[in-house]
Amino acid sequence: MGRRIAGAVVLAVVAAGGLIAQTPAGSAEVVAAVAVCNVHCDGRDAAQAAGDRTPVGVAIHGRTVRLHVSDPDAMIWGTVENGSPGDEVWLDRSFDGGRGWAAGSRLGFSTVAAGQRAARSPMFNVDDWAGRGVGVLRACARAGGRPEVACTPWARSTWNAGDRKRAAATALMMRYDQGTGLFDGNAWWTSANAMSALIENIRVSGMGSYTYAIANTYDRQIDAVQGQFRNEYIDDTGWWGLAWLAAYDLTGDARYLNTARADADHMHSFWDGVCGGGVWWRNDRQYKNAIANSLYIQLNAEIARRTGNATYRQRAEAGWAWFRGTGMINGDNLVIDGISLQTCRGISGPLTYNQGVLINALTGLHGLTGNAEQLATARRLADAVTVAGRLTQNGILREPGEQDTCTGDQPSWKGAFARGLGVLNRATGGAYTPWLRRNADTIHASNRNTFDAYGSHWSGPFIDTSHGCQHSALDLLNTV
Repeated sequence: MGRRIAGAVVLAVVAAGGLIAQTPAGSAEVVAAVAVCNVHCDGRDAAQAAGDRTPVGVAIHGRTVRLHVSDPDAMIWGTVENGSPGDEVWLDRSFDGGRGWAAGSRLGFSTVAAGQRAARSPMFNVDDWAGRGVGVLRACARAGGRPEVACTPWARSTWNAGDRKRAAATALMMRYDQGTGLFDGNAWWTSANAMSALIENIRVSGMGSYTYAIANTYDRQIDAVQGQFRNEYIDDTGWWGLAWLAAYDLTGDARYLNTARADADHMHSFWDGVCGGGVWWRNDRQYKNAIANSLYIQLNAEIARRTGNATYRQRAEAGWAWFRGTGMINGDNLVIDGISLQTCRGISGPLTYNQGVLINALTGLHGLTGNAEQLATARRLADAVTVAGRLTQNGILREPGEQDTCTGDQPSWKGAFARGLGVLNRATGGAYTPWLRRNADTIHASNRNTFDAYGSHWSGPFIDTSHGCQHSALDLLNTV
């Protein structure tokens, strides 16, 4: 949603905690910023601010540039201090987490007057509530006639970010594309996970500001691909089915339940007798794996719990009966990825989302059947991580082969583990709260930026972010 100078090239290096950049002259058309009105309209005098918090700053040529936040007004202004006449200060505002902004608009552009050493900009709104723009701002300055520009890190007010759960949900919504109804433009199955995390956040935090995203996503994507959120990947369909089941629980809208049922039925159409049962991972029927079958068990069990429909219960029970005989739970109580079609036995290694989704599925199945062994198995799978320390590093969850970046599928996997463990934690009266809290405290202390966007390494340091890394952090923070 952010805008920038068309065709501009910006050369930048990190310095003194902020950004020092040079924009070549004559690099093209400038798109003017559009004024935003919330409690107050853009351009309000900072002397009228109801509060003054300075979360970030940066130095340039002996000057100090500060970002000032008035949380009661949900507005921000910038200052340059210890300067000289002619020094410039302004704001940039972004509605996509700082990836794009109205470059060249220089909101609240102000200069140090003759005989003065400081200047401040007017105040500007953080969020565009009418346009559903979730914002961050930064203060930028130029010292005299020098070409360099220094910008603070991006920051925002505490509106919709008053605690770490709400702040993480708000940073996730900076990745939401209003036009597609997906996250980071057109991500598919990971958007289903992001939607599930967002819905859970609405439930546990009571903050309904982003409820609009549920219907927007549904309406924009219901007829995409094969319709009803089905595609060639059977696990993708399972992720979406669970997201719409959560949407049904939150809103009571029957169309979401109907879509969840359509997704479960679609998954069941890929159950056959090869290796004794199980659903395929993809419609080319080349691989049977843990994730598709765990999602199959979970979705069918949860539909049966809500509807009392015996067909979905039978599918969930049959799914688990088949799964536990495949060897996809190894001797260390880790869930490995799939089975060989030659031996019909488990192969490959463990991944955190395989562990978490089966924990979630078995907890839900136990809630349906009352079978104590199902809950006991879920606890053994959880204890393999939280007690035995597998899939962790120094007690903090870490994906095997974890990447430094937040690209691809992997960043979403730890979120599915946290979500599943959170469900089991509620079912066991808080048995896993200490582990969940330790991980949540660590990620909050060591792996976030100045506006609560999170990266891939839960133990830190913060390197990169995306909707996958962000929803995984939100999944964790939702649990405690």
